[in-house]
Amino acid sequence: MELITLPRQQERGKVWLVGAGPGDVELLTLKAFRILKQADVVLYDALVSEDIMALVPVAAEKIAVGKRAGKHSAAQDEINQLLVTKAYTRKNVVRLKGGDPFIFGRGGEELETLVEAGVAFEVVPGITAASGTSAYAGIPLTHRDHAQGVTFITGHCKLASRPLDWQSYANSQNTLVIYMGILNAQTIKQGLIEAGRAPATPVAIVSKATTHEQRSFIGTLDELDQLAASPQLRMPALMIIGEVVGLAQNLNWFNPQSANCNVAQTGQ
Repeated sequence: MELITLPRQQERGKVWLVGAGPGDVELLTLKAFRILKQADVVLYDALVSEDIMALVPVAAEKIAVGKRAGKHSAAQDEINQLLVTKAYTRKNVVRLKGGDPFIFGRGGEELETLVEAGVAFEVVPGITAASGTSAYAGIPLTHRDHAQGVTFITGHCKLASRPLDWQSYANSQNTLVIYMGILNAQTIKQGLIEAGRAPATPVAIVSKATTHEQRSFIGTLDELDQLAASPQLRMPALMIIGEVVGLAQNLNWFNPQSANCNVAQTGQ
């Protein structure tokens, strides 16, 4: 798609690429909150919570451009063009993304388009899903006794026809966090086990993390596909694979009955 600019109109706006965090409105940064309150138009993803969208000024234009598996509401080229067009017609344009815009959020692609069009921009990072999910599930991503490293990968690609290098992800001293991997749970399980990861490795799938609907589905790697097929599982969901998952039972700090906690979690 060829990018269309507006050469006869003086560019006057600025695009703010803002990370909305994993869902809980209180996990927004102060800067993200300030930028949202000043927005003239907001292009937002499907993963942005209703509580966060409620912060957007009533008079601001709100455009849903979210993507879900099999339910794309806007092509990436269309989003890129919208950002440029709105920057020529609005002062404060906010591109609001769930989690952090630079971690599986296509933020870099969108900024490249803005650079090409000569549009001013600024990036406001957010708490990524891996960090927010693990913290709210009581699973430290690293631990001196269990995991000396952590790796983030995306699992929504066509893994059967374009397999990942599972050998590089099968280190037992490393935590593996998989975004968007639910539909490929069987392939992920098979790839890791064949690469040497123990079938008994603890795993967790955390659904609707940091919200009142959060649930954790905990088991072992050889049960990953069964956990992913649970009828109680709701999107979005994140996979955490590694020995650190075994700490969740003791480190889970949620109390679903607590009136002082605005996020509830069902047990393992």
